[in-house]
Amino acid sequence: MSTSKKSNGSLTKRKRIDRPFDAALFSRARSIVADYRIILEPDEKLGYVGSAIEMPTVFANGGTPDACVKAVREALAVAVATMLELGKRPPVGRGQRTQQVNVRLSPDEKLALEAAAAQMGFKGLSDYVRAAALRG
Repeated sequence: MSTSKKSNGSLTKRKRIDRPFDAALFSRARSIVADYRIILEPDEKLGYVGSAIEMPTVFANGGTPDACVKAVREALAVAVATMLELGKRPPVGRGQRTQQVNVRLSPDEKLALEAAAAQMGFKGLSDYVRAAALRG
């Protein structure tokens, strides 16, 4: 813990950012990300780069597919542990998807959603819409 002064001169305690996560919290985060679906892409320089459908803006790389998956899961666990510490609800793996929903859009709406999905790091429109709709 470190301390800092409030504007009124009293001291407040805050967690250092260079400290490890609480073991129980990090174990919970690892459990959550165990169900995330990992996507790997070959990379000429890095070997493989991976991310998860549930959190497409968290990336890691590895020289082999197994090393990449391990690195991605660790990066995801750190991201989820941070969310849990902040009181935020991380995305939960949803298991196998067997149901489909069709939504009619105008061409302009589709372009706008595709642009938003790309800007947020999603590989496709359906993943973006699913994440936005299921965010709690």
